[in-house]
Amino acid sequence: MVGESKFSLFGLINGLILCCIGIATVYPILYILAISLSDTASVVQGQVTLFPKGINLDAYMEVLKDTRIPRAYLNTIFYTGLGTFINLLVTSIAAYPLSRPDFIWRKYWMFGIVLTMFLNPGIIPNYIIVNTLGLTDSVWALVIPNAIWTMELIILKSFYENMSAQVREAALIDGASEYRILFNILIPLSKPALASIGLFYFMGHWNSFFLPLIYLNEQSLYPLQVVLRDMLIFNDGSGPGLVDAAALAPQAKKNATIVLSMIPVLMIYPFVQKYFAQGVMLGSEKG
Repeated sequence: MVGESKFSLFGLINGLILCCIGIATVYPILYILAISLSDTASVVQGQVTLFPKGINLDAYMEVLKDTRIPRAYLNTIFYTGLGTFINLLVTSIAAYPLSRPDFIWRKYWMFGIVLTMFLNPGIIPNYIIVNTLGLTDSVWALVIPNAIWTMELIILKSFYENMSAQVREAALIDGASEYRILFNILIPLSKPALASIGLFYFMGHWNSFFLPLIYLNEQSLYPLQVVLRDMLIFNDGSGPGLVDAAALAPQAKKNATIVLSMIPVLMIYPFVQKYFAQGVMLGSEKG
């Protein structure tokens, strides 16, 4: 009968696996949120599981009292915004010639680019280069060495290749240059793919703490993740810090800092997730 749903063992197993993955993904977030919002007695006694017991915002108040947090938020927003913009711009420009079959030595260029995914020189040569160029203690030390990610470049290159060649041919007939074809035609038509890789770039910059920890020496330049790391490691309740351990459970303060770092991501993702799904699917379509 048309439209009749059929039960299948594969569908049942697939559904159970997806449910388990969903629970494993959501439960830690809910647990962290519950701990950060619960009263001290419930946290210390281990009574908090999934839902908060006794709403208590003292952990957030104590964390936000630290003057480093607002400055670190602004630094992270600036680093992430500038870094993501440069990533998308440079990746879009680099992917276009690589997607053209008539590009000279195209296969050798792609081989060299893919090779960087497996052969990484390491942090010491990178630091020597950045330091020699005088980029330390600046935003450029975080942006320029990571201007292009290999996997995102390959995704956008494949997306360009799968676009209709008739669009480019029509533009060439009308006298459009390669730059105009790229910026006025291909990039506007590639919004789903750009949103897809842009989300990865955004998450990479927002969650980055290792590179800022190496290249930035001024504490006023630290992004949010480095400041939160210092708060979690050095102010763990064993000594003087932001929170008096006798008045507030250290677990609540730690989880509050984690929640604060997740808020911008949780606010942005719902608006770009549809483009993320479209970009993944369209990149695999032909024509």
